[in-house]
Amino acid sequence: MRVALTIDTEQRSRPAAAGNPGRLLDTLAGLDVPATFFVQGRWAGARRDWACRIRDEGHLLGNHSYYHAPLDLMTDAGIRDSVRRAEELILSVTGVDPRPWFRCPYGAGERDQRVLAALTELGYRNVEWDVDERDWDDRRDPGDLAPTIVSAAVACGDGARVLLHSWPDATVEALPRIVTGLRAAGAMLVRLDELGEAAWRPAEDRASRTPAEGVAP
Repeated sequence: MRVALTIDTEQRSRPAAAGNPGRLLDTLAGLDVPATFFVQGRWAGARRDWACRIRDEGHLLGNHSYYHAPLDLMTDAGIRDSVRRAEELILSVTGVDPRPWFRCPYGAGERDQRVLAALTELGYRNVEWDVDERDWDDRRDPGDLAPTIVSAAVACGDGARVLLHSWPDATVEALPRIVTGLRAAGAMLVRLDELGEAAWRPAEDRASRTPAEGVAP
């Protein structure tokens, strides 16, 4: 059973320790875990050290737009500008072209044919997720977060794509237990590019992906 940890990497939207992305990278390195990071362009420009660590430590880099705004609310020109600006920054900072890996902020527009056509024109395909336990919610308890993520990923089966974020306190604290639990369940942790076409499949469970309280991936 292959499981891909996908980590949306953007400016903090709630209070959290400023050094959390570095701590998260430390944990992944210490446990020898590859991951996929969808990086916001503005974040890459502001945190060049961490963006380069993502590259240097063997993780896959994807594009998470420049503004982290809902693409389905943008004009076609706005979508192109946000995606291209992010791509240019990620490429200039890390030397890595993030194409074709893209994740729509908030998941907004991921099934909108206009948005998808714009992404295709720019050389991208959107990646959905299967497991979202709202790690960004500052009420989440790390002790509860880990087993719920493990259970959901195991229930999803081979090719499960787990959504995490680089900045929440709960995520950083729960990550070692998430990795240990998944491995104990027989999972092999992989990057998205190791899933083949399974990386691109639509997520089946739409209900668990609805944003709450105006905050989302």
